[in-house]
Parts: sequence; structure tokens; C-alpha cells
Amino acid sequence: MTSLRSTWKFFAIPWWSLPILALAATPGDEGRPTSCKDCAEWNTTQVPFRVYGNTYYVGVRGLSSILIASDQGHILIDGDLPESAPKIAASIRALGFRLEDVKLILNSHVHFDHAGGIAELQKLSGAEVAASVSSARVLTSGRSGPDDPQFGQLRAIPRVNGVQVIKDGETLHIGPLEVTAHLTPGHTAGGTSWSWQSCEQQRCLNIAYVDSLTPVSSDTFLFTHNTTYPNVLKDFEHSFATVSALPCDILLTPHPDASGLWSRLERRGRGETDALVDTGACRNLADSARARLEERVAKEASAS
Repeated sequence: MTSLRSTWKFFAIPWWSLPILALAATPGDEGRPTSCKDCAEWNTTQVPFRVYGNTYYVGVRGLSSILIASDQGHILIDGDLPESAPKIAASIRALGFRLEDVKLILNSHVHFDHAGGIAELQKLSGAEVAASVSSARVLTSGRSGPDDPQFGQLRAIPRVNGVQVIKDGETLHIGPLEVTAHLTPGHTAGGTSWSWQSCEQQRCLNIAYVDSLTPVSSDTFLFTHNTTYPNVLKDFEHSFATVSALPCDILLTPHPDASGLWSRLERRGRGETDALVDTGACRNLADSARARLEERVAKEASAS
């Protein structure tokens, strides 16, 4: 079995436009939502496809899950909804890969639409799971804490059995694969973006999987003044700078629409070979996200 060649501490405790989740909460149930109007549409089956080189899209239509493959084991990023896990597993197999060869599962952020399927995919594959320290707490407990701007509007997720804690800038290895973590908090306190290279023949491109950067929150959370996540604005600024500086030939995002994936894929299908390539995409995404945060801050200021 391939080992993870990185110094990890074991942690074990008992985006341009992103839609705001429309969730119905049940009174007396800690605000836990019972419905998600977008989930059925997001979970529409998507035929898996090669992004570039050894990088593949294996997620559902509205939620990304990315497979990075090698002959010594694979890395999977994000597990989408709990009900997405069987579809992700089927997509991996449809590409000709064994699910049991997934050795490492990573996460962008711990909301139920991106982390909900991780526990089941870990169970099916036997893979290790790695995340930032804040995300690891949520993955192992199954619940987001009050430092999440959307606290009170989030579904619980199935608990993950053991999570390896990663640090900012840490590069993780599975066989020849190298994936680097970039902490990009704000949307959640533990948000993480990932970068790696994939090659076709002699041409290697930098791929960035950039976490959501949108200031989405519950009705009671203020980005300009709160006691549960007081550093949120500073964290967002750090994340914008980090994403702007990423090596980024191909941008992927947890919600594929946030990076225009489907329109770019259509263009590629019409013969535009490099339609997925845009070296300015990460910088443009960060600039757009910064503008949305500034708009949100201005609204909060005018309402005070």
C-alpha cells in the first residue's frame, strides 16, 4: 500500500457566482435544515471526462469531484453530497480505474454539498482523508461550528473516521503525484484550495482547484462585526491574494459553474483544444470575489 510521504499530525476528535443555499429549517432542531432546493439539480448524473493529462472530472453536474490518477494510486478531491458518493464511485470505475486505488481524499470546504460524500467514499476505497485543522474538526464531528458564516443553515454530514491534518503550503504525495495545499479561509474557516501539475506528452500545465470565495452567510451573521469568526475579513483578503498568485493554467472550482467549466468544455468539444486553459482565471476569480465581498460589506455598513 502506498504511504503518504508527508509529515502529518494525526487529528482525532469524539466562487464568481455561487448560489445561496435555500434551506428550510425545522424549529427546535438547532436550525438544522431539512431540505435543499438545489440539491436534486446539483446531483444530476454527469458523464466523467478527462480535464487534462491524469486529471479527471468524476463529480455530478452541479458539484465537482476531481480524480488525479497514477499507476501507484489516486487522489480524489471532494465528495459532493452524501447521495453523490455512489455516482462518484461509478464515474471512477467508468473511466477504468479501481475505487480501491484511491489512496487519499481531500476537501475544499466542509459544507454538506462538498464534504457529504467523503465518509462513504472513504469506506468504499479505504483511503486516507486529509484536511486543514478547522475542516478536520467538522469532518470528524459531522457538524460545522459557530465560526462558520452559514452556521444554523447547514446539514450535518456523515462523520469521517480519522483525518490527517495538513498545513498551509504542504505538498502531499501518493506515488508520483504531488498536490499542494493552500489555505483559503473566509467562506469557511478551514477552506482549502489545491494545486498540481498534469502532463500530456511533453506539455505540463498547472491546475488549480480553488475553493469557494463567496461571502454567503446566515441572516444573523455579519462579516463586519461578529464574535464567532472575527478574522473573517482578514482571512478573505489573505485568500484573495493567495488565489491571485497561484500557478493557474486551468481553473477548477467546487461548483463547476463558478469557473465556467461547462461552456469551456463545450468549446473544447467544438475543436478549441485549449478552451479549458486560461492563465488569468485565478486572478479574475479572486478579483470578482473581492468585489462581491466589498458589496456585502457596504450593505452591512448602510444597514447599521
